[in-house]
Amino acid sequence: MSETGSDYILTISCPDTVGIVYAVSGFLAERSCNIIDSAQFGDRISGLFFLRTHFSAGAGAPSQAGLQADFAAQVAERFAMTWKLHDANRRQRVLIMVSKFGHCLNDLLYRYRTGYLPIEIPAIVSNHRDFYQLAAWHNIPFHHIPVGADNKAQQEERLLEIVDQEKVDLVVLARYMQVLSGALCEKMAGRVINIHHSFLPSFKGAKPYHQAHTRGVKLIGATAHYVTSNLDEGPIIEQEAERVDHTMTPDDLVAIGRDIENVVLARAVRFHVEHRVLLNGNKTVVFR
Repeated sequence: MSETGSDYILTISCPDTVGIVYAVSGFLAERSCNIIDSAQFGDRISGLFFLRTHFSAGAGAPSQAGLQADFAAQVAERFAMTWKLHDANRRQRVLIMVSKFGHCLNDLLYRYRTGYLPIEIPAIVSNHRDFYQLAAWHNIPFHHIPVGADNKAQQEERLLEIVDQEKVDLVVLARYMQVLSGALCEKMAGRVINIHHSFLPSFKGAKPYHQAHTRGVKLIGATAHYVTSNLDEGPIIEQEAERVDHTMTPDDLVAIGRDIENVVLARAVRFHVEHRVLLNGNKTVVFR
């Protein structure tokens, strides 16, 4: 039996048809489960239906394993669902990767320390040593994994060892300036989030904000997305933009851009760890 007050989050995607919500809500009601909040979306283009339901298990409700077994047999199979049942009180374990720009790392650590991000951070990984003292101040193990053309495969294996040892749920690239291999992207599909400025593909390479300033760009922003083997083209989770004008210097644009990157990445991480993001082909459905 489940402990009274146990909270769960059920996420579902399946072909859209009549009776899905009725079947799910009826299943939960029959097992003394109370729905706290629920969101749904039927995509008329893809023909898929998406649902996120947060519920509590009352006295006499089955255990999580029991709920999973019953749901699989009685509901999921009938509607050909892709689904997961999450323990809402379990904090996901998030590994952060960073290079030499520390604004996103600092922001994530602050939000983690103050409780805004309900996560655990078992490790910080970097191809440079710049932030080992920051990691030590937060009492988080720091792993220096330098990457070069001759050792990339070996170092990615080391990264995967850390992921396995620390039981990592999510990897966050907080301005980690190395391209992950296709093999690593495949192994970690749906479990790696990246952040970058929104000038791509127009302004690539070094100093994109300076390039944008030269072109007189009036709108700058940031994009957080899942990492795939297609560089910077994975399913988008969150974006933000801010207007700029001719009075601003390149350094002003850089400062504004960093602030936006902080906010967008933090939102994307929180949406993911709260199980609010469902994949819809090359896109996402985000239940805010």
